[in-house]
Amino acid sequence: MVAAAGGSHERIYAIVRKIPRGRVTTYGTVARLAGLGRHARLVGYALSALPDGTSVPWHRVINAQGRLSLDRAASSAGITQMMRLAREGVRADAAGRIALTKYGWRVDATGPDRRTVRTADRPRERTKRQR
Repeated sequence: MVAAAGGSHERIYAIVRKIPRGRVTTYGTVARLAGLGRHARLVGYALSALPDGTSVPWHRVINAQGRLSLDRAASSAGITQMMRLAREGVRADAAGRIALTKYGWRVDATGPDRRTVRTADRPRERTKRQR
């Protein structure tokens, strides 16, 4: 069981390392890209297991509502996350939300080994459901 968690964590960290500076993505997106389906909580557990001083840019992962999940934690992790994002040019609105449309990093899987990165700079095509 521990080996499986370690492998999952490494897949999660590999995806998080790909998030460009000045961009954010959600726990759910990281889980999907790591091949973990809808296990967004596992992403949270993996990121919380990172040691202090890690080079994994954990601060670029936020919840699906565009909020920092860590701002409710008893530690100062939420403040640290917001400061790191601000240094990268990512700003929250007055309600404390980060606009995923502006700062979001989107990855569309085109196959098991190839991915096309789409950022907020390139508008997404609207689906029939969104119209």
